[in-house]
Amino acid sequence: MLRLRKTALAAIALWYLAVGGGRAIDLPPAQRVTLDVKAYVASEMDALERAARELQAAAPPPDADGWSAAADPVAVRRMRESWGRMRAAYEHIEAAITVLFPETDVAIDARYEGFAEAGVDREPFDGHGVTGMHAIERVLWADEIPAAVRAFEASLREGSVYVPAAFPSDAREAAGFRDGLVQRMIDDVAAMRREFRPLALDPAAAYRGVVASMREQSEKIDLAATAEEESRYAQRTLADMRANLEGGVVIFGCFRPWLHAEGHAALADTIDGRLRRIQARYAALPGDALPAVPEGWNPDAPTPGHLASPYGALRAELLAESDPDREGSLAALMVRAGQAIGVEVR
Repeated sequence: MLRLRKTALAAIALWYLAVGGGRAIDLPPAQRVTLDVKAYVASEMDALERAARELQAAAPPPDADGWSAAADPVAVRRMRESWGRMRAAYEHIEAAITVLFPETDVAIDARYEGFAEAGVDREPFDGHGVTGMHAIERVLWADEIPAAVRAFEASLREGSVYVPAAFPSDAREAAGFRDGLVQRMIDDVAAMRREFRPLALDPAAAYRGVVASMREQSEKIDLAATAEEESRYAQRTLADMRANLEGGVVIFGCFRPWLHAEGHAALADTIDGRLRRIQARYAALPGDALPAVPEGWNPDAPTPGHLASPYGALRAELLAESDPDREGSLAALMVRAGQAIGVEVR
């Protein structure tokens, strides 16, 4: 978390030097927020592309038997580590990307079922059909995918062809993974970065993105109950949620001076404290996977035992905090803070 804040602050400082020649800049709050948020998003886009290129560089050279976690453990470990860095960078700025680049967001972050309507992807390594981070993840963790996830995805193809997740089995598939699937990810991210540089940001949209990142926390945990969670192959959706919240904390921090200037310092401090309380809650959970969903879980009528489980307790807390209609919830406080600076949050 400290490294993340240092990176964000360094990016913002460089932006100020660029636009002000090193002089102190006294900007209106809205303009200052715009510059701060843009600097942070740009720095995470850089990290996203860098991690994707590192993953590509770590891929084994194509050969006759392809590669796998058993045959090429070091290379697969390095690719998985790069994928984790790529995923974290994306989650930090997901709300902004979704609004600014909806088509790119689909190409790089849609889950397997999001591509289902386009038909069966018989060539999962070539960078066409099912693409993006989760397509790459599905290959990298092909030997560790939970049975429930396999069953869910197979059900999407009921009555038609289903192509199970697998490592590349020959030179053609290995080359396709490196030069097709991963290269497509790099190309999409590089194009997004180029388009982002001259883009004018709307501070209201940026603030709504912070609120949306909070709401996403409860959506992500609910999907785990049906094996539809995001990083389900790597079993690291909790890490996604941590990174998503980290990005929300940084971007909300860009709005703090504005709220202070409008006389709402106490409200800003309260929101910041609540965000950090959820961060501490996540930090207390072991590993990168969400707590196990209790056997027989029913989201509409959870039993007392289910609610007391680590999964049930976390879900209940996130549902309460992300509900904008619940008095005193984090989402309601953030809506009130937005209104204080003239931003209506839908």
